[in-house]
Amino acid sequence: MAQKKNDPATEASERMQAAGSSMMESGSQLGMKMLDQAEANTHAAFKAMRDAAQAGDVSEVMRIQSDYLREQGSRSVSQAREIGEMIASFGRNAVGQMTGKK
Repeated sequence: MAQKKNDPATEASERMQAAGSSMMESGSQLGMKMLDQAEANTHAAFKAMRDAAQAGDVSEVMRIQSDYLREQGSRSVSQAREIGEMIASFGRNAVGQMTGKK
């Protein structure tokens, strides 16, 4: 016996499939964002190493390291917040799709 299009079980199944597809896409976006952040962190670390290698004295090396650590700490907080916001948004979207409330 064929199920009707408006059958609750069919609708729930379709919503689950849509949510699954959305979660896969979200996971891909999250992975790319994390790679972008890792790349930015790596560039900043190499810049600091180059600057330290060209420093004129130990006090300049210490200043470069201090600046790098302060900037990296700030960058890490910002990056964690950005990832957290993405995850929360993906979760809200997935729940909305599964419940039919967007």
